[in-house]
Amino acid sequence: MRKTLILAVLLAIAGSVAAAEVGLVKVSKGNVQIERGGAKLPAAVGMGLQTSDVIVTGADGSAGLTFTDNSLVSVGPNSVFAIDKYSFDTTTHVGEFQGNLKQGRLAAVSGKMVKQSPESMKIRTPSSIMGVRGTEFVVQVDAKP
Repeated sequence: MRKTLILAVLLAIAGSVAAAEVGLVKVSKGNVQIERGGAKLPAAVGMGLQTSDVIVTGADGSAGLTFTDNSLVSVGPNSVFAIDKYSFDTTTHVGEFQGNLKQGRLAAVSGKMVKQSPESMKIRTPSSIMGVRGTEFVVQVDAKP
């Protein structure tokens, strides 16, 4: 009985951790880190992404991210990109993606959620908010002098 209870608790915890993942690191070159909960983690290929993660690339760094709705995001060198909000229903394709490019370059190809609801993806920069209506875009934020 006790083993069954422990197994059920472990499965529930594992399920909640897996459910928190909103995407994966598909490509990581050079210096790429994920800031999560105050820790800086090396961004390894296959690493899960979570809402509130901040992807930080160095001068030689770049990252390719794939989200659960099949959105693709490429983060260029010297960039800081935060995943502020992400939700996606795999059945209805309804969701919301809010990111924040604080510095650097980002290129993206929107996925299923934008096809379902064109207003569902927004990328903030220090000076603007971009509502993504199409399928591909590039945005760059220069570092402050």
